[in-house]
Amino acid sequence: MTTITVAPALTRSPHRLLTRAWRYSPLLTLAALANLALIPIFIVAAILDPRVITGALAWIKPLKFAISITIFCATFLWMLTFVRGHSWLVKVVTSIIGLGLLIEIALIAMQVVRGTASHFNTSSAFDTTVYSLMGSTITAVSVSTLLLGIWLIRQKLADPVFAWGLRLGVLISVVGMLLGFLMTSPTEDQLAAARAGEGLPRAGAHAVGAADDGPGLPLLGWSTEGGDLRAPHFVGLHAMQILPVLGGLLGIAGIRQRWSQRGRLGLMWTAGLGYLGLTLLLTWQALRGQSIIAPDALTLTAAGLLLVLLLGAAGIILVREQQK
Repeated sequence: MTTITVAPALTRSPHRLLTRAWRYSPLLTLAALANLALIPIFIVAAILDPRVITGALAWIKPLKFAISITIFCATFLWMLTFVRGHSWLVKVVTSIIGLGLLIEIALIAMQVVRGTASHFNTSSAFDTTVYSLMGSTITAVSVSTLLLGIWLIRQKLADPVFAWGLRLGVLISVVGMLLGFLMTSPTEDQLAAARAGEGLPRAGAHAVGAADDGPGLPLLGWSTEGGDLRAPHFVGLHAMQILPVLGGLLGIAGIRQRWSQRGRLGLMWTAGLGYLGLTLLLTWQALRGQSIIAPDALTLTAAGLLLVLLLGAAGIILVREQQK
C-alpha cells in the first residue's frame, strides 16, 4: 500500500489540470469536455424545440445526461490522482468508460432527433438495439466504478478520514448505479399488454404506480403521482461528490487539532452509513409507489428513526471528543 498526500488540485492552473487529466485518460477527459460543450447546446435546443417526449421537453433528457456525465468524468479523473499502480488496467478501464459515455450521449441525442424515447424503448429492432447498447455502457461504467473503489481501498492516504470519504463515496455511488437496473424490468401493465397481444413497445419505467409521462418535479421530472426510482438513483450516484467533500472538511487543520482521528473517522462512517440509509429509504419509498413529495406516516417514521440514529451517533462521538 502506498501513502499518498491530498494533492492541492485547486491551486493548479486549468491548463495543468487538463494536461494531467489527459495523461491519466485521454478518452475520459474527452468525454468530460465533449459533454461540457454540449450543455449550452442542449439548453438552447430545449428552448427552441417545443417537442415533448415521454412527458418532458425533448432535449431535457440529453441535457441532464450531459451534466451528469461531465460531473462523473471530472470526479473520476480527480479520484484517479489518488491511485498508484495498476497503470495499464487504469488506462483500459478509463478508456472503456470514456468511449462508452461518448456513445451514450450520442445515442440519447440521436433518439431525440428521431423524435422517440431512448430508455425502455423496444418498439422496433433498431430502438431495442440502442437501448441494449446503452444498458451495456452503464454496466461497464458500474463495474469500472467498483474497480475504482477497490483501488482506493488498497491505497493508504495521509489522512484516513479523507480516504474513507473517497472510498465510501465511490462504493455508495456503485449502489446508486445498480439501483438503475430496477427500472429495466417491464411493469405489470406492460406485461399485461404484451399478453393481450399488444406487443411490448416499452420494457421498464422510471415511475412505480404511475405513468412515466405523468406530472413530475420541474427539470428533474420525478413523478409527483407515484414512486420514482430516479430519486434514489440520483442521490446514490452523488455520494461520489458529497462524501469526499465531507471527508475533506473533516481534515481541515482546525478540526484536526480539535478532534481526534478516531472521532473524525467515527463521524465519517456515521455520515457514510446515513447516506446509504437515505438512499435505501428513498428506494423503499419509490418501490411502494409513493411520490417523494408525498411520504406517508410509515416513510416519515422510518426517516425520523434514521435521523435520530444519525444524530445520536454523532452526538455520542462529539461528547466523547469534548471529554478528552
